[in-house]
Amino acid sequence: MKTVTIHTDGSCLGNPGPGGWAAVLACEGANGPARREMSGGFARTTNNRMEILAVLEALGALKEPCIVELYTDSQYVAKAIKDRWIAGWLRNNWLTSAKKPVKNQDLWKRMPPLLSRHEVHFHWLKGHAGHEENERCDELARAQASRKDLPEDAGFLEGM
Repeated sequence: MKTVTIHTDGSCLGNPGPGGWAAVLACEGANGPARREMSGGFARTTNNRMEILAVLEALGALKEPCIVELYTDSQYVAKAIKDRWIAGWLRNNWLTSAKKPVKNQDLWKRMPPLLSRHEVHFHWLKGHAGHEENERCDELARAQASRKDLPEDAGFLEGM
């Protein structure tokens, strides 16, 4: 299997507010190193939604099963995967241990199929600490959040 390194970030100008997500994917290809940047955004959303969406979009962009080294500065995303919160939410029919509906369910429900398709190793890194690819993701996500022509985040609106 091909190994891909992915860095992700989400940004929100206000929370909720206009938000952006970004991912940088890198791997060693047949013709040398390959790199791809992805980003998008929504007019009214939350930072957590953008952090999750960055991971979903990046994993979804992979055309074949891969070994993925995924770096995020989101404790929320990293713990949901590494501490197996998602497995618990699935067992509890998308309820938290406090029996409340899991926030951002529409996005979290998209994660298990992607995680089962790829061998994903999540790594948390401190944001705004000078890590080149994390800083690039932050720059891309903030640029998206600053756009004036952003679509609505239907999942955010449904959860209100």
